[in-house]
Amino acid sequence: MPEAGAVGWRAMRSGPGRILVAVYAVFALSASARAGLQLTTKLDQAPVAYLLSGLAAVVYVVATVSLARSTARSFRVALGAVVLELVGVLTVGALSVVDPVAFPDETVWSGFGAGYGYVPLALPMLGLLWLRHVHGHTVGA
Repeated sequence: MPEAGAVGWRAMRSGPGRILVAVYAVFALSASARAGLQLTTKLDQAPVAYLLSGLAAVVYVVATVSLARSTARSFRVALGAVVLELVGVLTVGALSVVDPVAFPDETVWSGFGAGYGYVPLALPMLGLLWLRHVHGHTVGA
């Protein structure tokens, strides 16, 4: 039985949305594992970079869970997470290029996600496009 408020929002996790959720899930797992290792074993070596890795992991987890759900509230949470992700990757990406000394070790968002094939840069853009598409199909639903 669908959740209250789920009618019209099922599209968030259907079709291309499933692929988007899967990619977010992979990034949530990999970023969480990387951040967990960095934070527990070498936080003192590059605290800013490793704390940003932790933030990225949290953002990916929140985005994954909220994109996988089908409610108006999860849509809003997903939107906030994806916007935060885009701001993070643009900010950290720019700072890591302008002042590489400030980032002695990479984060997921360093160099605009260069270490991950720029997927961290493309992912929030695709996420925002998908959320816009879903919202256009659920208005008035």
